[in-house]
Amino acid sequence: MREQQPRARVHSWLAAPLAADVAQSLERLARAEDVEHVAIMPDVHLASDVCVGVALATRRLIYPAAVGSDIGCGMAAIRFAAGAGLLADERAAARVLAGLYECVPAIKHPQEHVAEQLLATLRDAALSDPHLEKLKARDGRYQLGTLGRGNHFVELQADEDDCLWLMVHSGSRGIGQAITAHHVRAARKADRAGGLLSLEADAPAGRAYLADLAWAIRYAQENRLQIVRAVAGLLQKLFGVASLPDSLIHADHNHVRRETHGDHAYWVHRKGALSAALDEPGVIPGSMGTASFHVAGRGEPGSLRSSSHGAGRALSRSEASRRIHVRQFERDMRGVWFDHRRVSLLRDEAPSAYKDIHAVMRAQCDLTRIVRELRPVLSYKGV
Repeated sequence: MREQQPRARVHSWLAAPLAADVAQSLERLARAEDVEHVAIMPDVHLASDVCVGVALATRRLIYPAAVGSDIGCGMAAIRFAAGAGLLADERAAARVLAGLYECVPAIKHPQEHVAEQLLATLRDAALSDPHLEKLKARDGRYQLGTLGRGNHFVELQADEDDCLWLMVHSGSRGIGQAITAHHVRAARKADRAGGLLSLEADAPAGRAYLADLAWAIRYAQENRLQIVRAVAGLLQKLFGVASLPDSLIHADHNHVRRETHGDHAYWVHRKGALSAALDEPGVIPGSMGTASFHVAGRGEPGSLRSSSHGAGRALSRSEASRRIHVRQFERDMRGVWFDHRRVSLLRDEAPSAYKDIHAVMRAQCDLTRIVRELRPVLSYKGV
């Protein structure tokens, strides 16, 4: 009979009591092999194998499910030399939305747009498997600078002084998902215990995953920067408005990396959790129609110097589509420009499908310091 693993140290910052299925998943994680520390963020919600909104620390094992399939997914924000009044009228907002469909596609760029989009560092760094290399050459080229579906978005926002900001949420797109799927298959072949799938960090399979993960994180970063440049170019073209490069905030919330906590070096996994070292800048979005925040980390040891990455889902996508009707969605989005033709397709992303972002921020006041609060002005999502 297999001996039960000791339970990890667990620290939590909760905005509401945990649902039974979430608590069960977290308990399983706390007893997984080599997991020594688990930090639960206030946006925690159920996902495959490992909940979103969790940071964990191991000594030698890597858990791909504790990073998630969208490796390097994260946020970018930049300010424009303009006020939010730039989008005060419907005609201006419609021009921006139409331009976003052209310059930030949801799925892929047309072939003529992407001939040399991949930077040399991304193109020349080899992935661990020939099949992944083929996907990099094909999908990696055409998806760079694209948004993706689900909860990814481009949003124009106003801060407390009515200055105009851009916020982008996107990740490593199909190539990141393919990298995860490839290494999960490898872990499954090696698994004998029937538990959460893992890789030895110092074994060939673990080293291959970490190298591919590092590539995917760079790809996701460049993907967001391509989107930032595209939106900045659009506003320059439409209104003669420039972005302010020194204002850029850029961070991801799906990764694993080597960090020292206390007297020990750990593999710190974050899945839907923002790194929040002391004074580290970050971006925490709410949802369509609700506030977002620029923050600085407080370096809390118990959270593995982490914080939430957003509001967190209150309803699954299927529940939201079933329970949230068009009229409710339109009420939730009052005062925010968006494409009304896609209301029925956007209901699973309605503000009421997410937790209260203000309650989340209150729950983690010892993890992050709020630098500024922003309200949404225009929201663009791929569906």
